[in-house]
Amino acid sequence: MKQKETTKPMQDSSGVHVWLVLMKTFQALFPHAEQSIKRTDLGDSDFRVLEALLHKGPLPVNTVGPLVWLTPGSISVAVDRLVKKGLVSRKDRAGDRRVRQVELTAKGRALITRGFREHAAAMETAVSALSKNERLTLLRLLKKLGKHAAETRK
Repeated sequence: MKQKETTKPMQDSSGVHVWLVLMKTFQALFPHAEQSIKRTDLGDSDFRVLEALLHKGPLPVNTVGPLVWLTPGSISVAVDRLVKKGLVSRKDRAGDRRVRQVELTAKGRALITRGFREHAAAMETAVSALSKNERLTLLRLLKKLGKHAAETRK
C-alpha cells in the first residue's frame, strides 16, 4: 500500500496577514491588560502617566505626553485629573521656572507600585505560552518591524 503524501499548505506571509495576526494577538492580549488596569480604579491614560513617572521619575509635562501617546491637550487634562486625585504634583523645575515637572506623590507612588506589580503579573500570565527565547525573538522582530514601518511611513 502506498503511503499518503502529506504536504503542508503554504503559509501566508503577506503583509496583510502579518497585520491581521498582530491585530488578533493585540485584541486577545488587551483584555488582560484592561482588567489589571481597571483594578487600580484608574483609566488607561492615567495608568500610563503614573507608570511612566514610576519608571522614569519626575518629568516635564511636555515630555510625558509623547511617552504615553497623549496629545498636549490630553496630557494637561490627565495631569489636572491626577493632581485633583492627589496622585501627582506639579513643581517648577529648579533653574528654569518655565518648565513644570510632574512627579508622583506618596499616594500616587503607592497606588502605581501596587497596580503595576499586579499588571505585570497579569501580562506575565498572558504571555506564558512563550519561552524566554521565544519572547526575546518576538521582541527583536517586533522592534525591527516597528522601526521599519516608522521609517517608511508616508
